[in-house]
Amino acid sequence: MNTAAQHSSPASRPSSARARLLDAATELFYGEGIHAVGVDRIIETAGVTRATMYKQFGGKEALVVAYLEGEDRRLRELFAAATHQTAQPAALLELALQGIAADIALRHTRGCPFINAAAEYPDEGPVRDVIAAHREWFRGGMTDLATAAGLTDPDEVAASLVLLRDAALVGGYLDGVAQVEEAFLRTARGVIAAHTA
Repeated sequence: MNTAAQHSSPASRPSSARARLLDAATELFYGEGIHAVGVDRIIETAGVTRATMYKQFGGKEALVVAYLEGEDRRLRELFAAATHQTAQPAALLELALQGIAADIALRHTRGCPFINAAAEYPDEGPVRDVIAAHREWFRGGMTDLATAAGLTDPDEVAASLVLLRDAALVGGYLDGVAQVEEAFLRTARGVIAAHTA
């Protein structure tokens, strides 16, 4: 892993105002919905001026894109961290499943931020581009792990795991993690077992 990417120089770190805006947007967009939260509310929560908001992001859509890119980056970092625990593909698949279950229980308790955003942005554009890139990364990562683990039909395994992750994130919000976590793990492990050569 590139240590330069882990520790940015002071010049490349986001400004304090930009970080506060992103923190406020992340909390409010995820907690209340993107269209339900106006720019004024984000500005007030972040404690910045309107001019600062528009200097940093240019408008609300760019802030939405930055929020989703942040969600994507954090999930990629978690998956990258798992590779430091083991190099065994089958073990990494299990860590991925456990990570998804933990995410549903501890962080994304109101559903998937990407699915939520897609419901509010049904048309093509920058927001949908970020969503598509995230989903392609996750699907590709699952395909790569399934291939490395020697599973039969890795594309099918990946498609099933993407679907199960989507369902678990939504189900965790609607039904509670207690009803979803074990069902997700059991079903996902069953998919993997069914494709083990």
